[in-house]
Amino acid sequence: MPSTRAISEDAQSREDAARTLEPPTKKARLSAEPAGGLPSSDQPSTLGLSKQEPPPDEDEWKEDVLTEPEDDVNRRSDLYLDTVNRMTLDFDFEKLCSVSLSNINVYGCLVCGKYFQGRGKSSYAYAHSIHEDHHVFINLETQKVYVLPDGYEVHDPSLDDIAAVLSPGFTKGQVNALSSPSYVHRHSYDLSSKAYYPGFVGLNNIKRNDYLNVIIHALVHVPPLRDYLLLFKPSKPTATVTTSTPSEPPAGGKKVKRGPPATSSELLNRFAALAKKLWNPRLFKSQVSPHEFLQEVTRSSAGKFKITEQGDPVEFLGWLLNKLHADMGGSRRKDSSVIYSTFQGDLKVETQQVVVRQDWEGTQRPEFKIDEGA
Repeated sequence: MPSTRAISEDAQSREDAARTLEPPTKKARLSAEPAGGLPSSDQPSTLGLSKQEPPPDEDEWKEDVLTEPEDDVNRRSDLYLDTVNRMTLDFDFEKLCSVSLSNINVYGCLVCGKYFQGRGKSSYAYAHSIHEDHHVFINLETQKVYVLPDGYEVHDPSLDDIAAVLSPGFTKGQVNALSSPSYVHRHSYDLSSKAYYPGFVGLNNIKRNDYLNVIIHALVHVPPLRDYLLLFKPSKPTATVTTSTPSEPPAGGKKVKRGPPATSSELLNRFAALAKKLWNPRLFKSQVSPHEFLQEVTRSSAGKFKITEQGDPVEFLGWLLNKLHADMGGSRRKDSSVIYSTFQGDLKVETQQVVVRQDWEGTQRPEFKIDEGA
């Protein structure tokens, strides 16, 4: 018959074995590595934790245990990037939601190319991602890419070319290189591997806007104006504090000089954006649509220049230069804007006498001769 001591030792060994098979609890994990070392015999403790340092809360424990590895996060962000279809992307039209026609917080679907507003659960972009199974969207203002309906942001260098087409940018060095004679011979390639020369691409003729296109092409090839537009950055409205009332006269009776406006006009913003697209060396297609800029031309001119009716290109040139000059803060002062410094000059008028004579076939033909006596 076994002794009482042997039975107690056997029960103790079975209890120790069962304890080792149990999963470690939160307190056991914390007691394995106490912050202040092993507790002394004269200092009371609870499972190796000092009273001055309470255990972390449950959220910290879950965050420590459930944090995804960095490789898993990268694999998750790359999940839908193979569905991006660059052939369907066209950022030349107005940035309006295809459902609500709003221009606030608009996203472009990188699968089908359509525009939708918002990315919350009640937004049109969120519904499109569920119903059409299109998941990759880009914010048309910030160029940030998101995956919906999950809602996380994607950081991937393979999407940089899309941002370059949506909102091209130029450095001062790149702009200076445009004036070099060798730049004319540098060609780029679109998605169809067709060569094109930046700055010498076609403008789509939407309906009857060819008289507008020729003026656009002429102006974006004037070096001072071209450089200004390529380096132009739209300014957003900011809150200003006015210390004087409009009825107060200027100090000293002098006229207040007119400076650049705090907020750039929409016409100037869209003209600069169109110029950047025409000179962009990373286009997806070798033509550009001026639709967005011409829509603003129609609004700013109160319907005087339309894409549905033919007009006089010289009249449009004069109107556009004067409007851009005013939007840049220009005045009658010399060199008050790039328009003034580039296009203002002296006009020489010459008179000619028209002589109509009959040729050998009996047809009356005019001859132009300079009247030297005038």
